Formats: sequence, structure tokens, C-alpha cells
Amino acid sequence: MSILSVFTESHKYKAHFDDKIGTQKMEARLIDVLHSERHRPLVILCIGTDRSTGDALGPLIGTYLSQRGLPKLSVLGTLEQPVHATNLPEYIKYIQNSYYNPFIIAIDACLGKMDSVGNITLANGPLKPGAGVHKELPSVGEVHLTGIVNVGGFMEYMVLQNTRLGLVWKMAETMSELLANAYIKTRIS
Repeated sequence: MSILSVFTESHKYKAHFDDKIGTQKMEARLIDVLHSERHRPLVILCIGTDRSTGDALGPLIGTYLSQRGLPKLSVLGTLEQPVHATNLPEYIKYIQNSYYNPFIIAIDACLGKMDSVGNITLANGPLKPGAGVHKELPSVGEVHLTGIVNVGGFMEYMVLQNTRLGLVWKMAETMSELLANAYIKTRIS
């Protein structure tokens, strides 16, 4: 991967999960964002389900982050307790009732073009979960992180079910490491 694989357009960063330079730039951007919002409680909302290989990206990331035991980091959405289409509104209400002025980073898997599979995107603004499978779900987050796990455009549910676990696993490792590093550098040190 080259340095050209990272680009910005209206505060949107994109890099392949194994592009070290690209993910470092993404981590630096996340550090800037977390530093500027350090006075607010951080909630990482990992959306997805372990019932679909492609959609397990969020719960895998949530599980990795939870296992790190980072102090004062609130992580919702793990393999044991996933946040998915059915319970997302409840979790949004829980966040609103449990945290004063939280800074929410929403995480989800998504589908994209063939040459974008494996890419991670960090963008400002709320995440619109379920859009790739034509679901109407509430938008959430002030920043969102997505991973393109497979090709979209046709039979999206089937595509998500038949996504390679190895790819999702590697992406989840990279994304959780990126989040943990940014958190440690801005909230712990």
C-alpha cells in the first residue's frame, strides 16, 4: 500500500487495514478528535451481530476493546451483548440517559466496491447503520468508523453471510488497535 491510499474529503479518511502509513494517519486524526473532546465521556458503540460473519466486525471490535480493560472507556456492543438492528434504539436511549454529553464513536461493517474491500473509513458525523441492507435505523455518533467487508449492490444479506471471517478478524484487530492507541494517548497519558 502507498501513502496515496489515504485521502481526505470533508474530514473523511480511508485506508486499507494493512496499510501501516494509512492507519497511522487515521490514528493521528482520531487522536486530534479525542483530544479536542477529552472533557466529555467517550462511548464507543460497536454495531453488528455475530449471527452474520460480515456483520460481526462491530462486536469483534467491541470484544477486543472490552478485553483491554481501558479505564473509563465505555464500550457497547460485544460478541456476548451485541448492538444490532433490533436493540439499537434501546442502546441509544441508554446512552442518552446514562451519560452527560457523551462523545460517541459509532462503528459498523459496510459493503462497498470490489476494490474497496478491506478499507477502513473514519469520518465526521453520524453513522447511518443498516443503509447497505436497506434498513431504516437511527443515525448515531459524532464520528464513525466503518470497515468495508465485502461487495455491495446485490443480495446484501447473502453477501454479509458469506463474508470471509479471516478478513473481518484482521480488520477488527487493526481497528480496535487504532482505537485503543488513540484512547491511551489522549485519555490515559
